Amino acid sequence: MIILSIETSCDETAVSLLQISGSPTSPKIKILGNALYSQVKIHEKYGGVYPNLAKREHQKNLIPLLKKVLKESGSFEPTTRNQRPTNKLQKILEREAELLEQFLNFVLKIKKPRIDAIAVTEGPGLEPALWVGINFARALGEVWNVPVVPVNHMEGHFMSVLWTDIADQRRKNADKRRKKKRRINYPVLALLISGGHTELVYSKIPHKYRILGETRDDAVGEAFDKVARLLGLPYPGGPAISRLAEQARNKAQIRDSKSQTRSKSEIRKEHARFVLPRPMLNSPDYDFSFSGLKTAVLYLTEGKKLSAKDMGKIAREFEDAVTEVLVKKTAKALASQKVKTLIIAGGVVANKTIRKSFQKLALQNPKIKLYIPTRALSTDNSIMIGIAGYARIKSNPKLLGGRKSIRAQGKLRLSG
Repeated sequence: MIILSIETSCDETAVSLLQISGSPTSPKIKILGNALYSQVKIHEKYGGVYPNLAKREHQKNLIPLLKKVLKESGSFEPTTRNQRPTNKLQKILEREAELLEQFLNFVLKIKKPRIDAIAVTEGPGLEPALWVGINFARALGEVWNVPVVPVNHMEGHFMSVLWTDIADQRRKNADKRRKKKRRINYPVLALLISGGHTELVYSKIPHKYRILGETRDDAVGEAFDKVARLLGLPYPGGPAISRLAEQARNKAQIRDSKSQTRSKSEIRKEHARFVLPRPMLNSPDYDFSFSGLKTAVLYLTEGKKLSAKDMGKIAREFEDAVTEVLVKKTAKALASQKVKTLIIAGGVVANKTIRKSFQKLALQNPKIKLYIPTRALSTDNSIMIGIAGYARIKSNPKLLGGRKSIRAQGKLRLSG
């Protein structure tokens, strides 16, 4: 099955063309074309994502990305047939004037590529941004007479672990290299951590989810961004804090290995200056809270002139606090649920400390298979949307028949 996938839930515009076959829990995936445009530099000066600005950028970039993907896959072929826009097509894209103009000048002037379905993110995310991707998918479906399948963005992160190496697809010897396919064995426990979500999810069978715990306030990625702002670090905050924490960690190891004169009490006294709380670490539930942790950093930094060394220690302590809470809550859920596979996914798993900590947790649970997506698929992308769309189609082939109404759902949740 060949699937065109589209992702516009936040500030990444992404389009992919995938050839997928086999079991939805262990599919054979070939990436025919993949293109992604990140808006990070545009939103950086605002310290966060502006929904209407993100919407405008999605409109501007979807057609160029589609063109790139079709050329990369060998599916681009101009046509001499003059295809006229239908009233329905113009109605679908009536609120995306710039996208409509590009659509008419490109899509109507090429031959229909071989595509069996279009998968598009319907939520959660920023609704203005989501609508652009959805309407683009619907317009393509109208012109090419191809079914459009809505995909939950968080299920995309859940399924992203099934792809193992994005770089290998472009190597000439990729087909010669046999890599063991990943298989999601149920029941599954998934920790989904991103800029907008922190969720511990249990799934006994495919596409049936029960949220065991979630954040009561800030998502973990949101907390990283807010703390980075307090420290004067650039947006997005996660990578900036991670770099600063890593530098502080390395310097501390070198200093401690060289120092033979500092007493343990002196070392404890130094670290005590920057100790942060571990919110809800020992609560009886599986919920999270990171707003108080951010506030604790505010109290440490407010009205103080911090040295680079101090900032590094705060960044390290914040990262350690977040990691400890995430790992302990997940370990607690593993102990109480029957689980065969543990998935840690979402943009925050690009963090090295968090990845390593969960790899250590996996060593303590050898009967449970740990899957973490590649860094390329940790952040928002359309490859994961295509994989999730394929899994949905395999479990419910009726999705390929008829036209389901799709709408943007900013607060869409995983459910049973």
